Amino acid sequence: GAVNLALGWACWKAYLSRPETDNTRTCGMAVLGCALRGSRPEEALSVLEGHLAVLRRHWPHEEEASHHSQINRAICLFGLGRNDEALVLWREIYARDVAIFGSSQERTLLDGNNLGMSLNKLELYDEARSLLRDQLLPAARRSLGPDHDTTLKLSHNLAENLYLNPEQCDDMRDAESIMQDVVQRR
Repeated sequence: GAVNLALGWACWKAYLSRPETDNTRTCGMAVLGCALRGSRPEEALSVLEGHLAVLRRHWPHEEEASHHSQINRAICLFGLGRNDEALVLWREIYARDVAIFGSSQERTLLDGNNLGMSLNKLELYDEARSLLRDQLLPAARRSLGPDHDTTLKLSHNLAENLYLNPEQCDDMRDAESIMQDVVQRR
């Protein structure tokens, strides 16, 4: 909210005079971009794109920072309704996570969930269902357990997928069953 935005501007103003290669200045830029997402998303996207450009220019080997910057950009694009662009980023982010961390690591599962949400938003229901039901949920149950918050988020997203897909009557019953299970576990 407002406090986060004030802190974002304060960070940026405090460190703006430092050289572009100063890590604290770059972090302040990221804080501002994230803070702007809620109230001024177009400005946030510009700041986040600038942040990524600075990272790539001065710290090309800092893949972790670039990865987080990409996530922030994808969230911003999704919030702006630029879902096709967000989907491209979520696919890249998830593929990178799987390659580096494997399919069962929590961060991979969370980014996969964001990919699933993006697929649902674009009505790519079959692809989302396959990702959620066949890949992400089994990995989450195995590595995190059925009651873990991430597993429940994935289950909720699958139930939403089944509910949103108007083609199958059985899907509605499955969606209801999954949501009942999620509510009981929370």
